[in-house]
Amino acid sequence: MLEKGAHIHLMRICGTAMASLAGMLKDMGYRISGSDQNVYPPMSTQLRDLGIPIMEGYRKENLSPRPDLVIVGNVITRKHEEAEALLASDIPYTSLPKALGEYAIADRHSVVIAGTHGKTTTTSLVSWIAECCGKKPGFLVGGIPLNFSRSFRAPEGDWFVIEGDEYDTAFFDKVPKFIHYKPKYVVLTSVEFDHADIYNSLEDVEKAFYMLMDLIPEDGLLVVNGEDPIAMKMTQKCKARVVTYGLEKGDYQVASRQVLVGRNQFAIVHNDKRIVDLAIKQFGPHNTL
Repeated sequence: MLEKGAHIHLMRICGTAMASLAGMLKDMGYRISGSDQNVYPPMSTQLRDLGIPIMEGYRKENLSPRPDLVIVGNVITRKHEEAEALLASDIPYTSLPKALGEYAIADRHSVVIAGTHGKTTTTSLVSWIAECCGKKPGFLVGGIPLNFSRSFRAPEGDWFVIEGDEYDTAFFDKVPKFIHYKPKYVVLTSVEFDHADIYNSLEDVEKAFYMLMDLIPEDGLLVVNGEDPIAMKMTQKCKARVVTYGLEKGDYQVASRQVLVGRNQFAIVHNDKRIVDLAIKQFGPHNTL
């Protein structure tokens, strides 16, 4: 890991996750720059508000002055001039997921929110729950949670909550992103065929999630949607404790759901016992889950 004050350059800095990582690394004491050919709000605004310079286009000149590390976004290919210049140099480089694993997650308790649907909402909710429990979690979300007003926070305590998806890591590392997130606790919302540009079939998608299941340690935890048959199929590879949830099936179920003015009200039931009543502003059964 680089010492504080080192210069880190991010290629594709205006991507949602990359911009969040850039802000997090700046908060951790690093000097940050970046390049992108699609520079527009809201991420360009967030970066400029943070005082992070953005160079438009992927040109070899972006690597001068020489950074101490380059983080390469997964949309970058060897067709980009800046990528070819990087490979021809002796500048160390890595991917966004590996950088997150090394600099943000490190040896902290990693909570990975995975699945085809609902990752951003669930990551926001889990981050806020951890905050309310006094854990002061670091987090990276693919959106801006209203309770935090930023899409990221550098870790202060022993917990890190991250939105993890199965898209590939970088042109030089074709494993799913979430493989690098050192998962101890995983929430799996659903599994469907997605990312048809890199996966040929549902079976290929399932293999990616099986890889994630294999990484959860025995003293970890998998929380899974018990009403999603493919998500439940993934539990076959999990050696950790498994807890299920659902509207009508699962260890934890929803009961007495009512849509009232301005709120979605419901109860959570465990072993036929009503354990808590909740109300949220987000409507729909999917947000209840």
